[in-house]
Amino acid sequence: MRKTFFCIDSHACGNPVRVVAGGGPILPHLPIAERRAIFQQRHDWMRTALMFEPRGHDVMSGAIIYPPFREDCDAAVLFIEVSGCLPMCGAGTIGLSTVLIEEGMVTPRVPGRLSLETPAGRVDVSYEMEGDRVASVRLFNVPSYLHATDVTVEVEGLGPLTVDIAYGGNFYAVVEPQQNWPGLSVGAAQIISLSQRLRRALAELDEPVHPEDASIRGVHHAIWCNAPQGEADGRGAVFYGEQAIDRSPGGTGTSARMAQLFGRGRLAVGDRYRNESLIGTVFDGLVEEEVAIGPFAGIRPSLGAWARVIGHNTIFVDDRDPLCRGFQIS
Repeated sequence: MRKTFFCIDSHACGNPVRVVAGGGPILPHLPIAERRAIFQQRHDWMRTALMFEPRGHDVMSGAIIYPPFREDCDAAVLFIEVSGCLPMCGAGTIGLSTVLIEEGMVTPRVPGRLSLETPAGRVDVSYEMEGDRVASVRLFNVPSYLHATDVTVEVEGLGPLTVDIAYGGNFYAVVEPQQNWPGLSVGAAQIISLSQRLRRALAELDEPVHPEDASIRGVHHAIWCNAPQGEADGRGAVFYGEQAIDRSPGGTGTSARMAQLFGRGRLAVGDRYRNESLIGTVFDGLVEEEVAIGPFAGIRPSLGAWARVIGHNTIFVDDRDPLCRGFQIS
């Protein structure tokens, strides 16, 4: 059997976003969080086929579009990445929103504003046009919060490392420069190696669980923070998957970083935080409001950014191909 997928490829401030416009599995009309569980159980091979080599790569991210279950949303989305079918992806949302508007796939109920049903909750995006192109978007992310502070773990080959755990749509280990880690003067390969070892060390501790959705749990991402090189407030390298460094500043990563800074009293409502990526692109963060997430005091962050559509892509997945479901090299 040969399965055909029609995809629209884009990138959000440097990070690839592959939007599956045709060929995704037919799922029952349920809340997207429930459809996510069904997809993970029955159709995860589509994620690996489209995200892993030879059709993708270690930094690939993507999204599959569905009709919304919620009446207050324009579309529903499953985020497919090398690291799994995620509850939320900021860069993915920025790329997806640009694709939906420019390609005419969705007509928003409110012009200039798109509402998306994600497994992590409703996410709103405002956008500005230049002619028939999306010039910029602002993502209003899910409530984000600081889950734990000063968590000390013993990292193989490095020694003790102290991190905060914050949630911005995914749980992150937030690492600031300290005695055993000098900052982002190290190369990307070393950040990947350190992240893998940090994640293994954190897995031995009690995993964090979202207070309002027990299906969101565990620290699978890390953001390594430092002073900016350009005109920004900070710089960060977001690690995800097995060996991926986000080319953008990271949407959920920047949100987690802002929630961590807010929780530590270093940001307030109304403050901006411009986060710079390793390649110099910037997400313009804003603490929109303070919100309660279970027993935690958190924030609703927004992120200003841009994305570009880079092509249409018809992809075949053929059962005769022994590598049809993709592969990774560790």
